Amino acid sequence: MKYTPYPYQVAATKWLIDKPRSCLFLDCGLGKSVITLTAFLELQDACDVNTMLVVAPKKVAESTWSSECEKWSHLAPLRISIVMGSEQKRIRALDEPADIYVIGRDSFVWLCEYYRFKLPFDMLCIDELTSFKTPKSKRFKAMRKVTAGFSRVVGLTGTPAPNGFLDLWAQLYCVDQGRRLGERFTKFRDLYFDLHKWNNIVVRCTLKKGMDKVIRDKLKDICLSMQAKDYLSLPDLITIKHNVILPDSVMNSYHEFEREQVLELKEELEAKDSETIVASSAAALMVKLSQYANGAVYDADGEAHEIHQEKLHALAEIIEAAAAPVLVFYQYRHDIPRIIETLKGLRVRTYEDASDLADWNNGLIDVLLAHPASTAYGLNMQAGGHYIVWFGTGWNLELYQQANARLHRQGQKHPVTVYNLVCRDTVDERALAALSGKRTLQQTLLDNLNYLLEKYN
Repeated sequence: MKYTPYPYQVAATKWLIDKPRSCLFLDCGLGKSVITLTAFLELQDACDVNTMLVVAPKKVAESTWSSECEKWSHLAPLRISIVMGSEQKRIRALDEPADIYVIGRDSFVWLCEYYRFKLPFDMLCIDELTSFKTPKSKRFKAMRKVTAGFSRVVGLTGTPAPNGFLDLWAQLYCVDQGRRLGERFTKFRDLYFDLHKWNNIVVRCTLKKGMDKVIRDKLKDICLSMQAKDYLSLPDLITIKHNVILPDSVMNSYHEFEREQVLELKEELEAKDSETIVASSAAALMVKLSQYANGAVYDADGEAHEIHQEKLHALAEIIEAAAAPVLVFYQYRHDIPRIIETLKGLRVRTYEDASDLADWNNGLIDVLLAHPASTAYGLNMQAGGHYIVWFGTGWNLELYQQANARLHRQGQKHPVTVYNLVCRDTVDERALAALSGKRTLQQTLLDNLNYLLEKYN
């Protein structure tokens, strides 16, 4: 297919060519991959670079970058090597002559260790830069050691700060080595944020007045930001809260379960003095309650026990009414067999790899089950359908927005309808409210923990 770029794509390509270290903060569907590949091709033709390493989420690494090269005729000369699979397969892929080497972000630390932190590539593209937003993560620490070795670095994401400006420091460090936001995270945090503590533990950081503009000004020479609504005419995105009413007996059992879990956790927290432990305890509690709302819970041995089927019935009704392919996002592994059993007679598939993506886009699947973490970034799924059902929403705003954008993106020909299955008077309601509140994930969990502690005090 001939590539006829939009004016904004021409501008973004020039941005990458003109700036050795830069970020593209572009909404889903604006073509970050083809823009980057086009810039790389022009830089290669100018003998500015020879090879590029792309670090991407696993599913994106498997198919998106190679698919883009196959799709656009001007990219046909580029040779891509997918560095995936077993260690032996990865080593063979690295040994293949290629222009671009694509590796999953979970293998990035291995790659750095394999080359003893001296990577033999000229250009680095970090696809989904937010994957490196955590300063204490192993992948960020590895990136911190190698980023200076590249002559060019590109960071791509559509959601640079889904949980607030605090997420920006590590991402920008990967690109500019701390030149704009400083070389230390704690110094960045103390300079731009007010710290709120609970029992001497920092549980909330709020941006100081006026500092949002200061940060934006520091980044404007390196970060190009574009929103789809300003450049593309997309179909409507219709979001529907589908209330699920639990029977009285189940509702009573839920509240008793909630009370027991909260009081048990309260006793444990009295002896804790770590921010990490408190946050992880809050997350664990919300997971248990969310499982109960979905209709099944795991016991101590990892066995799932079904409690109710109300969400399953609601899902079946929506799919029947849609009379079209439906993308269903699940949260827990035990959701999968229960959904498949409920939807007998339909072509139901669990998303695993590129072949499932191809079959979905070719209309060979009625219901595609996917976890938002595995499909949230970079996958083009808009040809397969325009209905989404969240069996459980979770708490992560970034994953929620990115996952919905798999269908609501450039090339979609129909309005996209998103159903959120919400059990009334359960943790589901607080999770959905948290997504609209746009607060940090950790702060949202802590706020809900405090709510429950007060409720059962």
